[in-house]
Amino acid sequence: MLKKLLIGSAFGLLLSAGTAMCAEVIIKVAPPAPRTEVRVASPGAGYVWTPGYYNYVNGAHVWVGGTWVLPPHPGARWVAHKWVHRHGGYVLVEGRWR
Repeated sequence: MLKKLLIGSAFGLLLSAGTAMCAEVIIKVAPPAPRTEVRVASPGAGYVWTPGYYNYVNGAHVWVGGTWVLPPHPGARWVAHKWVHRHGGYVLVEGRWR
C-alpha cells in the first residue's frame, strides 16, 4: 500500500514538473521589427541559413544573429523563430527542424 502511494506521488510530481516546464512566457512588450541581415557566404555544401530573431532576456529584446548550420538529417527544413500575439502579450515560438 505504501509502495503504491509513493509511486503515485512520484508520478504526480513528474507530471506537474513537466507541465511547469511547458508554460508559456508572455511578454507585454512587442518585439521590434526584425533586422535586415547580411548573409555571409555559406561555409560549405549542405548548410542552411537560420535567420536571426529577437529573444527576450532580462527585461529587454535582444537580437540573436542568423547563422549557417548543418541540418540534423537529409531533407530537414528549418522553421524560423517567430513571435505570436497571445493572451494579451507576445510569446516566442522557438525555431525548429521539420
